[in-house]
Amino acid sequence: MLETALSRHREIEWYTNKTTMKGLYWKQNSSGEETNFVFLEKDNLPVVKDNYVKMRVKACALSRIDTKLLSDIKLEKEFLPVGREVAGIVLEIGNKVSSFQPQDEVVGILPLDSEESGLCEDILIHEHYLAHKPEKISWTEAAATLRDGVRAYTGLHYLSYVSTGKTLLVMDGASPFGTIAIQLAQHRGAKVIATVNSLEDKQYLQRLTPSVARIIDESNGKYDLTESCLEETGGLGVDIIIDAGVRLHNKEDKVASQKILPHKHDIITLLSVGGHWVTMEENLQLDPPDCRCLFLKGASVSFLNDEVWNLSNMQQGKYLCILEDIMEKLSSGIFRPLLDEPIPLYEAKVSMEMVQKNQARKRQVVQL
Repeated sequence: MLETALSRHREIEWYTNKTTMKGLYWKQNSSGEETNFVFLEKDNLPVVKDNYVKMRVKACALSRIDTKLLSDIKLEKEFLPVGREVAGIVLEIGNKVSSFQPQDEVVGILPLDSEESGLCEDILIHEHYLAHKPEKISWTEAAATLRDGVRAYTGLHYLSYVSTGKTLLVMDGASPFGTIAIQLAQHRGAKVIATVNSLEDKQYLQRLTPSVARIIDESNGKYDLTESCLEETGGLGVDIIIDAGVRLHNKEDKVASQKILPHKHDIITLLSVGGHWVTMEENLQLDPPDCRCLFLKGASVSFLNDEVWNLSNMQQGKYLCILEDIMEKLSSGIFRPLLDEPIPLYEAKVSMEMVQKNQARKRQVVQL
């Protein structure tokens, strides 16, 4: 205990020294199984030029690092910067920057191949990854809403078409992403059904306004997902389903995850004619009978990967419009993110370890 306390004290003392900039980085060991997060000193920023902006970071939200995705796109590095959803103030601009001026308050998501850690005092970022932040929004709220907002817009506006009269099922609705997805769908006039995994999550959703049409608590085993949704929709099924992962086989261990995942057959059964299934299950496997059922319903399956916006510049304009719209809805009170108390910089390592292990139920935001 004494050794741990001394180590923590040295870490705090080390980070309060502002003579050099430091950031948080992820280091993968040789086996690739364990996760190490380390503070590293960073070289001084180069001269700001072209379309780049020098930004003073005020808040940075923490999101889980998708190591499989990084491996697939050949972005494995010895040290990977941590912290990509940032909010801060423009300090300097390059000679080709047209959208921002010094002292502007901005938000943005650093691209996957960025060399910058969002948990550093000053960073360089291309102007095409930034949007203006309304002054009335706090730094922590702005950073906390970015990732979940982009994911919600991708799922509900580009992979499906949420609108008045539609019915939406959000799995794990009391998660940070589920909360924003519910609020966006309700704003568009959709009827929302949500599942929860605990009494605490159920009570949280019950406090949301406008209220969720139906909350299905899967933790006690009293409610059948299929029966509950078909009852709520008069047997017609759900127009849009956004899952948080699914079980591919009946024998999969439900206890292995904190979330009680539905079976893929249940999801397909729940879909209405012409329905949309938006899935985050990257290893989804559909058998011929599954495909036949989807065909008979004229239903579709889409994969929700919000990183596609930063993997290609073809739709950069749409992406920037999404960021601007997220800030506008946050400013008007339509979006109310589920976030924890702000975290000091010296506790970022511990918090990121929790995020990487999926142990944080609220969005974790570091305040710089």
